Amino acid sequence: MNPIDSNAEWVEADGLGGFASGTVSGIRSRRYHALLLTATTPPAGRMALVNGFDAWVETPNGPVALSSQRYGPNVIHPDGATRIESFEYEPWPRWRYKIDNDLFVEQELFVPKGESAIFILWRLVASDAGSATTRPGSTAPATANIDLKLKVRPFLSGRDFHSTHHENGSFRFDAEQNGERVTFRSYDRVPAVIVYSNGHYAHQSAWYRNFLYSEEQARGLDAVEDLASPGVFEFSLSYKPAVLMLAAEGHAITDIESIEARYAQVRTIEQARRKYFRPLERAADAYLVKRGQGKTLIAGYPWFGDWGRDTFIAIRGLCIATGHLEDARDILVAWAGAVSQGMLPNRFPDSGEQPEFNSVDASLWYIIAVDDYLLAAKKQPTLTDDCHTKKLCAAVEAILVGFNEGTRFGIRADGDGLLSAGEHGQQLTWMDARVDGREITPRIGKPVEIQALWLNALAIGAKFSARWQSLLDKGRAAFEEKFWNEHAGYLADVIDCDHQPRRVDLTFRPNQIFAVGGLPLTLLSTEKARRVVDAVEMLLLTPVGLRSLAPGEPGYAPHYQGGSRERDAIYHQGTVWPWLIGPFVEAWVRVRGSTSKAKAEARAKFLTPIYQHLNEAGLGHISEICDAEPPHAPRGCPFQAWSLGELLRLERTVLA
Repeated sequence: MNPIDSNAEWVEADGLGGFASGTVSGIRSRRYHALLLTATTPPAGRMALVNGFDAWVETPNGPVALSSQRYGPNVIHPDGATRIESFEYEPWPRWRYKIDNDLFVEQELFVPKGESAIFILWRLVASDAGSATTRPGSTAPATANIDLKLKVRPFLSGRDFHSTHHENGSFRFDAEQNGERVTFRSYDRVPAVIVYSNGHYAHQSAWYRNFLYSEEQARGLDAVEDLASPGVFEFSLSYKPAVLMLAAEGHAITDIESIEARYAQVRTIEQARRKYFRPLERAADAYLVKRGQGKTLIAGYPWFGDWGRDTFIAIRGLCIATGHLEDARDILVAWAGAVSQGMLPNRFPDSGEQPEFNSVDASLWYIIAVDDYLLAAKKQPTLTDDCHTKKLCAAVEAILVGFNEGTRFGIRADGDGLLSAGEHGQQLTWMDARVDGREITPRIGKPVEIQALWLNALAIGAKFSARWQSLLDKGRAAFEEKFWNEHAGYLADVIDCDHQPRRVDLTFRPNQIFAVGGLPLTLLSTEKARRVVDAVEMLLLTPVGLRSLAPGEPGYAPHYQGGSRERDAIYHQGTVWPWLIGPFVEAWVRVRGSTSKAKAEARAKFLTPIYQHLNEAGLGHISEICDAEPPHAPRGCPFQAWSLGELLRLERTVLA
């Protein structure tokens, strides 16, 4: 494995929507980097409670820093990041800091599943001791005659996780101390922070000002923050490891007799749980979260919530392909009750407003996911029952009826059996960027991937009700005739643009790949399918996914950069989307007969660069997007559910 970039990021998710995250260097580069970030109404209402800490060891030669912060104007202090000898992110983040030639401090942290809490441990290790083997309560033999003190100063905010925090007179620095337990209550209506440690707490309140977040600065967003620090925790590190637990009141177990015993217990549980999964499955588990009494999937960390479209695309790989069918069932059944006028919500806003139904494809992807699940569940007859199956089939039928008869935003089946959708002011497909109220890629009419999804959904519906067969037959006959452009040698991106018959958009985009791969049906003849795949490979394929627009097309953008307006304007104008590698590879294998030879060649040719990417940005995960041109720098969200989901779907089903 190549050395890990110090700017690469790690994430520890709690299964409730909250998480801890940061960089390999320990320098927070995003407003979202935090130790304790809780979902107050899982998985929404997320707040940053404890953003980070400074840590140092008091030695006979003076203090030695184990942390670094970036302050404006781009000053790094103290120098703890320069002492990092090694870093590992499996099964959880672990650092090794050099104190001197004979001593090291190892730091590890992990988040227990189902609690808004984080455990952090520091231990001294002698240079000849190899990897850390000491446990809470044991002594590092090489330091028995030296009393080294570890000091940890946490930084608190108590803010919405999308915002930044600034010095003010309302923050409450008070600390309630009771044995190993210290409680901080920063603001009204903000969960209190419960801290347990096997050290001693000293109240030394201070504001730390002008933290600078480089990633926010690069995104043209507010990048400076002030954080409050109520005091310092001190540990006698020479005699036993230092243990610290941070928890959000009301969202974690905080009635603890001994932090060392609790740490050992939770560590054992987490070690066993994570050992049960292979690395990609451990990464997949991060996206599975609680919503009410059910489950859902987070679209990505650090800033996405649970989006309908993302959930139904990602679930095929994250849950179904990996055999976690009970989770898939629970998610799909939970969403089944959200059908409204034949549509499923595309987003539940993080602040708790009404669900948004502004998507034509989320509902169709749901039908694809239901079909994947039901096919997989046939091999486990005890998994599902008539009640679950009836709920899922009823949701499928309700969606097809709603779309056929007509629903919001001009979504309706047309006379040719294809699906028409869209109106100005709305972005209904996955290419949904808007700037100043203007749609960058309107795609009003009959977008190509929407037809592929619609026809596949009708084929699935026809398994349960014969009423959909005639509409499917009519749509399939119309699809190739209306979308294929013989002169160009590929499919149009949209036909009947703006609902005007025979008006065609031939912009070369990746959406046409869904007519050949990514869905159960292939909608083109063998010869035309091969031409589409070859054209997409030539113009759109990169080592990390497909470009969203071909080079040379008007508006093509080689790099995703600038402020939010600039980035939104080029979100789908060439920017590479790794999740599209799934449908592309499936199409590439299909047009070669889905032979073992084709699968082996595809695995070596297309998956190897994706595996390398697992160690480049969001460690163990795959980014949301990348630049269109080399070196295809990762951009956007570093931990994206559907990107990882499609890799798993390729691994476990398409190329199995």
